[in-house]
Amino acid sequence: MSKEINTPQNNSEELDLGQLFKIIGRAFERVFRFIGDIVNKLFLTFVWLIFFTKKHIIKLVLASILGFAFGIFKEKTSEPNFTSSIIIKQNYVFGESLYNTINYYQDLVAEEDYTTLAEELSIDSVFVMAISSIEIEPLVSDNDRLLEFNNYTRKLDSTLASEVEYGDFLDSVKDHIYETQLLSINAKSNKNFNEVFNAIIKTLNENSYLKREREKDIRQLDNREQAINKALAQSDSLQEMYKKILEYETQLKNEKTSQTSITIEGSENQLKTREFDLFKNDIELRRDLVSIQREKEDKEYVLEVLSSTPKKGFVDSSIEIFGNNINPKLFFSVFFSFILFSVLLALRLFKYLEKYNVEIE
Repeated sequence: MSKEINTPQNNSEELDLGQLFKIIGRAFERVFRFIGDIVNKLFLTFVWLIFFTKKHIIKLVLASILGFAFGIFKEKTSEPNFTSSIIIKQNYVFGESLYNTINYYQDLVAEEDYTTLAEELSIDSVFVMAISSIEIEPLVSDNDRLLEFNNYTRKLDSTLASEVEYGDFLDSVKDHIYETQLLSINAKSNKNFNEVFNAIIKTLNENSYLKREREKDIRQLDNREQAINKALAQSDSLQEMYKKILEYETQLKNEKTSQTSITIEGSENQLKTREFDLFKNDIELRRDLVSIQREKEDKEYVLEVLSSTPKKGFVDSSIEIFGNNINPKLFFSVFFSFILFSVLLALRLFKYLEKYNVEIE
């Protein structure tokens, strides 16, 4: 029998593999130890913060109460800010122009150029002197956004549509595309809201370009209505003719003319069928007339106000933080506590660093 001989080369290969596995094992051990140290230190830091907060809890509560009281004082002494909103509907695709116009009005308010703003709105400047901001945002639900996304992907190629993510669509879509918008005015006075809202809507409805678009749409609808009415008139004439033919055939049938009677029976059924087809067609045409009338009513105005135009607004003392409106009492209560906590934490850190300062010196 042949026996395997362990040569120096084989021993060297086994040794190299063993060392390699040891190195890999040490590497994994160091990685896991490093991760464990980080988790342990984070946990210890968390526990330290808990006990640190517990130690100063009375101070933090007092700071929170002081902030709450300051929020009340701020509400009582600050100049009141009133806000009011209306819901508007775009009957034409002009959202970008709408937003540009509102932003232009807001720029005039920011520059306190109330004279120009009053001229743009064709109202007395006394109505706009107290305005502090004019804002617009889409009034849209998550379901509306999802429907918009489905309509968008339906127009794309199936391969391309599968690559479009809903989140990416929301990031790229513009607010002005939505039909329903919320127009808001903030002012230092609780008067003249309805005058300003009506002036803005009137100005937008009198846009020269949109008026021309409206006239073209109405003209097209009028032409369709005339064509349908003409078709209905011709249908009425045909039905009247078929009615007379049927009456004549009935009269001949009553005279019991055998050969004529056989011929007429077949044509009578055919005439009745044609008359029924005309009747069904008339129903569809009259439905089209109703639809056209509704379209004409929808196209009558560029913008429509879906809510009542308020005469007065309500007090809005909230503070806007990262796009969210927060009650000032709550805001200052949390803010004061946070500031005190940061100061105490900084003092504790400086005290800790003083130990190393002594060693350095």
